[in-house]
Amino acid sequence: MSSAFLIVGLGNPGPKYAETRHNAGFWFLDELTRSACVLLKSQSRLQAESVRTSLAGHDSILARPTTFMNRSGASVRALLDYYKIAADKMLVAYDDLDLPPGVIRLKQGGGHGGHNGLRDIFNHVENRDFLRLRIGIGHPGHKDAVTRYVLGRSPKQVREVVDTAIARAVAALPLVLDGRVQEAMTRLHSTNP
Repeated sequence: MSSAFLIVGLGNPGPKYAETRHNAGFWFLDELTRSACVLLKSQSRLQAESVRTSLAGHDSILARPTTFMNRSGASVRALLDYYKIAADKMLVAYDDLDLPPGVIRLKQGGGHGGHNGLRDIFNHVENRDFLRLRIGIGHPGHKDAVTRYVLGRSPKQVREVVDTAIARAVAALPLVLDGRVQEAMTRLHSTNP
């Protein structure tokens, strides 16, 4: 197995979805690639855009599936296999309806919480003990409004709050890569939006 660490952002591909709430995982990856001064390259066999780089002195692969959200699992499986990475050396970033905008939660393992991207990853990856970065986008208030909500855009002020939280998560990532996950959790969870 490789010693590299895989960081995956979830979202839907294409300009139509770029600014939608469901793409918060992509927003995280965009901020990460910007701060690392690297560009993602299309890898059709992996159904992803990815780049291998060094983050805080750690061999890291940054990737975002080019599949739609509910088909993310095939890409994640291909990335793990190609780079020979164990699932417990992976962090998946995604939007979370159960957290208000500006709140970020880092957790290890657990269920999919109804998130279609995670649900599909579960269908392709047996070991579910990977790290998750839950990016709060808020809830529309009623389950029937969820699809329209996640595929809609946040108001400018709300997006700024989410972007600030994402920047905090990027700043805490070196702790995760150093294996100081609890410290990263404490830092992220104690910050109020």
